[in-house]
Amino acid sequence: MVLLREGLCPGLSVDMVKSLQKEDIRTVEELVSSDSEELAQKCSLSYKALVAVRRVLLAQYTAFPVSGADLYEELLSSTSILSTGNPSLFLCSVDKLLDSGLYTGEITELAGGPGTGKTQMCFSVAVNTALELKQNVLYMDTSGGICASRLLQMLQAKTTNTLEQMNALQRIRVFQAFDVFALLHCLQNLRASGLQAGFAGGGSVKAVIVDSVSSVVSVVLGGKQTEGMSLMMQVATELKVIAKDCNVAVLVTNHVIRDGNSQLKAGLGQSWSHVPRTRILLQRTERPGAPSSLRTATLIKSSRQPCYLKEEFELCQQSEEELTPRFSGKRKLDTTAQEAAK
Repeated sequence: MVLLREGLCPGLSVDMVKSLQKEDIRTVEELVSSDSEELAQKCSLSYKALVAVRRVLLAQYTAFPVSGADLYEELLSSTSILSTGNPSLFLCSVDKLLDSGLYTGEITELAGGPGTGKTQMCFSVAVNTALELKQNVLYMDTSGGICASRLLQMLQAKTTNTLEQMNALQRIRVFQAFDVFALLHCLQNLRASGLQAGFAGGGSVKAVIVDSVSSVVSVVLGGKQTEGMSLMMQVATELKVIAKDCNVAVLVTNHVIRDGNSQLKAGLGQSWSHVPRTRILLQRTERPGAPSSLRTATLIKSSRQPCYLKEEFELCQQSEEELTPRFSGKRKLDTTAQEAAK
């Protein structure tokens, strides 16, 4: 409900607002619902001026119908698809499950137990978006899992150009929020600023990553903490608004639990299950002879693909010791990477 005030629209002066308030017309809804001729006589206002104000307010605050064709054209012109990684490498099968990749304007969730590759996939999305697409990434770390040297390691696997590596790291802005209130504060500030986080070199934000949403939300759910559900849905609302209004792909990670049949399912309950548009379950592939880095991705929610499609992929297992420094000294390498990713 919008209160009438000076400057709300052209022609709405202080005197007009006071005259309307004397007749108990205090909101936009009350003004546009009343009879303009009768109201002009009661308030001793110009009928023409009152009608002009009413028309402007109707144009500003009325929801006008839009055809399906117009919505589809808008979708085609505004939607971008972000790959989870280089299609020729280990994450091509995940892109296949996602119908080519992460879609802007939507929330995608990766659910899985510890060590199933959720954070590695978040890193891969961040690296690919920053390096290949030259677009900015907002990475929200809620569990201390961010590793700048690992990001650099993945960049070095894609390019040997040191300047390109550092520029890509500069495009990944990391925020750390270790409780739900800090996460909400961070999301609200970013939304209010239009995701302008002071990136050097320009470029727009195309991906927002929260790894993980469950680590800060699950602790406020259940028991006597009656505000937990409300806080969780506030986080959900902020993520949806950011995805839609800022036209970015939002990627979140979630933990898993077992249902009554001992089957794995994503955590945070039924209410949260309606938040992500697409949901993928990651699991270790356990069969004789399978490498320890092999994972199985199962599509358990999608509006574009049949559910329960499965793909196997292998995580990149390059160790930190195998990293070849391309700077003068390892200390300089680690320091530069950490500073660039923050």
